[in-house]
Amino acid sequence: METAVCKKSIQGEVWQQLNVYEAILQKLDVGIHVIDSTGTTIFYNDTMSKLECCDAAEILGRNLLNAMTHLTAETSTLLTVLRTGKALPDRQQKYINTRGKQIVTVNSTFPLFVDDKIIGALEIAKDITYIESLANEIVNLQENLIKRKKGGKVLHHPNTRYTIDSILGESPLLKVAVNFAERAARTSSNVLIFGETGTGKELFVQSIHNLSPRKQHPFVAVNCAALPEQLLEGLLFGTAKGGFTGAIDRAGLFEQANGGTLLLDELNSMNMELQAKLLRALQENVIRRVGAANEIPINIRVIATMNVEPSLAIEQKKLREDLYYRLGVVTIRIPALRERRSDIAIYTRAFIKNYNKTLSLNIKGIDKAVEDIFLRYSWPGNVRELQHVIEGAMNLVTDDEYIRIGHLPMLFCSNSNKLIKQVQDEAEQSVVLDAGLSLGNKRKLMEIDIIAAALAETGGNITRAACRLGLTRQVLQYKIKKYKMK
Repeated sequence: METAVCKKSIQGEVWQQLNVYEAILQKLDVGIHVIDSTGTTIFYNDTMSKLECCDAAEILGRNLLNAMTHLTAETSTLLTVLRTGKALPDRQQKYINTRGKQIVTVNSTFPLFVDDKIIGALEIAKDITYIESLANEIVNLQENLIKRKKGGKVLHHPNTRYTIDSILGESPLLKVAVNFAERAARTSSNVLIFGETGTGKELFVQSIHNLSPRKQHPFVAVNCAALPEQLLEGLLFGTAKGGFTGAIDRAGLFEQANGGTLLLDELNSMNMELQAKLLRALQENVIRRVGAANEIPINIRVIATMNVEPSLAIEQKKLREDLYYRLGVVTIRIPALRERRSDIAIYTRAFIKNYNKTLSLNIKGIDKAVEDIFLRYSWPGNVRELQHVIEGAMNLVTDDEYIRIGHLPMLFCSNSNKLIKQVQDEAEQSVVLDAGLSLGNKRKLMEIDIIAAALAETGGNITRAACRLGLTRQVLQYKIKKYKMK
């Protein structure tokens, strides 16, 4: 069977090392193509073979131009690097492989030196065909939403669903953030919003847009962390035919958002080079499509979000300081849920009301023990985590009107194990009984909660749960059956 390496007469230890290196390179999910100083292919791994639909036997040991007749010395990145000795990193390419399938790759090509003498060239190709198709779908969907009309006019706040009334909470810290958002909405200045994951940054972004004079104009959003940097630039600024192999004339999100608002979510995930291009666009109010020579004027408001403090992002070289000053004309910090525990009850009631409708339930609320746990828990996932916990718990409620410890999701119980035990111990010591609830029923509900929590913590393993509770397996099974817990 033909190997990926064009092997010569190599023996002993060197031969073993070569086999090890080859085995490693064959396992990579990126294509690897190596030529020597004469332009002859000496390595061609399976991933590259699948990408280009070429048999390694037809490529190895042959001059690159003879094996791939569609290439020339000028169009081949490998031969260009071999000739110039300069790397060509992160080049997007779009081409039709030998089976007629369109492939999109990001290629990085490097010269190989030994003792300052160039001995060959290496190309690494990452298949991003699927990701690029998703990016194109994003552009198409945004465009369709923007073009949708009603009575000859663009729909009110297109592509959005949140207004300032969607922001729940009464804590002073949240009120400050809401007040900033309301005042910022009156102008067209750029806004930077930061807060931990799950705090509801996009609610603020959409609320600002829907309060602003731009509310009847496009609202376009892109997550800067969701796409490779090579695709993100084209997605934002658009592409021009000939800008790179296979490029077409296409408007980017800046042009689609013209007159409206562009949300750059997770801005600190954008690389510094692209941040520089973004800065220029904001300063000059013009953009240039990738590969184009002409500039296009734009009139947009940019709202950026980040999950870290700007000062920390600047210190970590994740945010350009000059871009921060351009974007952070108005800077809004969304407080974490643990900083505004008084809002937990408000969110809990709202989520229960919402899921009562969607799940056809009639849950009245949470019991005292769950309330105590919620108030003491740190909520690293913030409001989103609380919403997830409420939804998960309501899926587990059967014949009950309140969410109890035994209904809480397994992962939450695992993360708050010590807290749950502390609340349970305090409840056992308390002499205060629920109104109208007998001592026997109180003990029964407490026992059900404790057993359910132990089962949740052990993944439903009865033997381990019994051990944790200090019971025999038989006794625990009896109580589970008695309380109809399964």
